Amino acid sequence: MAKRILVSTRKGLFELGRGRGGWTIKDASFLGDNVTLALHDARDGTDYAALNHGHFGIKLHRRDKGKTKWVEVTCPKYPAKPEGLDDKDGWGKPVNWSTQMIWALETGGSKQKGVLWCGTMPGGLFRSTDRGQTWELMESLWRHPDRNKWLGGGADIPGIHSICVDPRDADVVRVAVSCGGVWVTHDAGKSWAQCAHGMSFDDGPKAEAESPDGQDPHMMVQSPSEPQKFWVQHHAGIFKSVDDAKSWTRVRAKPSSFGFGVVVHPQKADTAWFVPGIKDEKRIPVGGALVVTRTRDGGKSFKSLKKGLPQKHAYDVVFRHALAIDDTGEKLAMGSTTGNVWVSEDQGESWSLVSSTLPQVYAVRFA
Repeated sequence: MAKRILVSTRKGLFELGRGRGGWTIKDASFLGDNVTLALHDARDGTDYAALNHGHFGIKLHRRDKGKTKWVEVTCPKYPAKPEGLDDKDGWGKPVNWSTQMIWALETGGSKQKGVLWCGTMPGGLFRSTDRGQTWELMESLWRHPDRNKWLGGGADIPGIHSICVDPRDADVVRVAVSCGGVWVTHDAGKSWAQCAHGMSFDDGPKAEAESPDGQDPHMMVQSPSEPQKFWVQHHAGIFKSVDDAKSWTRVRAKPSSFGFGVVVHPQKADTAWFVPGIKDEKRIPVGGALVVTRTRDGGKSFKSLKKGLPQKHAYDVVFRHALAIDDTGEKLAMGSTTGNVWVSEDQGESWSLVSSTLPQVYAVRFA
């Protein structure tokens, strides 16, 4: 059972703990620094934190179980760009072969202790077999000819933000790319194939709107209990797959199908949560009322959960990694761009405000 929540923010990493009076802030690390993501590895109790120091670059830190001190480990690094290579993304802009952000961190399979996967901007996927001491770029994906079709989303840079390591076979890994679709390997990264077939945008020419290489999944999760089932919060709506991500179907929800985060119940594959908003240039809650939507029947119906959430003049945006669920499926946590953090202990039926004064929240994780 999770006892902590790691909250990554624009100005530090905050740790929440639960006492008799509920969840409170217990500790803080890297105060003043931009912490983009944190990961707790339940296999050995290690915590990881990714930082973006801007001009001074990207850093990765590790804290071993039972320790209070963070130590810097190696950051995923791209090879030198070959001289004379005309490498451009789908917008026609030159691709910078350097780590500009760590956007995803996930552990390998339960039997692969020490294995980590890391997704970055500008679209590279890395793997470590020694807890972040060294990293290997998945060259087969980075040098795939279709990578140059990737467009990049709000940051205008392609990036890998979702990594799903199959619980049945750790050599099977699926990743979601900002305006680059969904990709799968069945051989631990030696080869990759596009698998965003069935996703589509609502407008534009049909062929372009349905092209798998141009799809913009905002977040992808895999069901632990029924691993053949996936959920994706897409820029154009909600999509689900029941056939190992080979095909996708659209799911419609109210008040909106647009959003960034999605989590799935660890024991019930048809139960998932989303945070809806108004898309494109608005990106605010519908009607200024923050709600979380939940389906229990695979997307046939949704319930808006709002008890404890602001319903007037709420302009919170919950980023793709800022919605989390614990291993029991009872507790959820989310943080927003306005520094609010909420926790629910009844599957989202009611929410308690933990803090309204934190910096902008990028990610939350149970630990």
